[in-house]
Amino acid sequence: MDLRDMRAFVAVVEEGALSAAARRLHMSQPRLSQMVLALEREFAVALLVRSSTGVQPTEAGTTLLAESRAVLARYDEAVTAVARHAAPGGSVLRLGIPLELPPGFLTRPLAALADADPGTRVEPRHMSTADQVAALRTGELDIGLLRERPSGGDLDAIRVMEERLGVLLAAERAAELSGPQGVRLDSLAGLHWVGFPRSGSPVWYDEVTAVLRGHGIDIEASAVGGQTLLAEVKPAAVSDGTAFALAPPHWFHPLPEHVVWQPLAGSPLVRRTWAVWQARSHRQDLGHFVVALGNDTGD
Repeated sequence: MDLRDMRAFVAVVEEGALSAAARRLHMSQPRLSQMVLALEREFAVALLVRSSTGVQPTEAGTTLLAESRAVLARYDEAVTAVARHAAPGGSVLRLGIPLELPPGFLTRPLAALADADPGTRVEPRHMSTADQVAALRTGELDIGLLRERPSGGDLDAIRVMEERLGVLLAAERAAELSGPQGVRLDSLAGLHWVGFPRSGSPVWYDEVTAVLRGHGIDIEASAVGGQTLLAEVKPAAVSDGTAFALAPPHWFHPLPEHVVWQPLAGSPLVRRTWAVWQARSHRQDLGHFVVALGNDTGD
């Protein structure tokens, strides 16, 4: 599910009819209908109740509507926040940003960059790790925040963040599985993992799935397609109690009342984020930004 899907679903619910939503989105009604059906297949749950008078969201659809509105608002806020650091003229620092980056993570590095290089305009780009690596190597990106450290001597990297992942569960399911130290990973066997496609971050995907398989979780039954899973829709995907999703401890958006975050006992999954740039780069503003990132995280 991507931003386009979210905007389309919100439009359908707000308009109350596929035809009206299609006109609002400037697309054909069959195409919009296919997008909604694809979402229902992706989440394996009905999102809309269809009738001769229009459409209404199901309970799951209402949850997805709220989460979609939240992530769209958050996306707009992020773009606006980064745009405040823009300056007329000067250079542009093209910054790759992954999903689930804590909203305050870049605050101090961006402020430090603005002080050191006020003429530099930061241009954020939401991209997967694999896409960022490709863009860094072709020169389409100046610095990226990646979930894995790329191989080869053409890119430099520093680790800027570590997150001990926990799990999102329906509240009733969490009450059944939680112990004094949190949820044991092997207790999730039999639940569907709301995962992400391997194509976006192959090394990290292989690390996650190896740990999950080692604790008895069937990855084949939890296979996902090629679309990116936006973080904010994870609560909707786990709300029926048949699935779980991995998530960092400082979840950046309020959870629905019926969904909770729990730590994983023993912290078996640690997600690392790396700042990566071309090794041959000698840009002063890039250097200032990298130093600020390293100082902010203690690396």
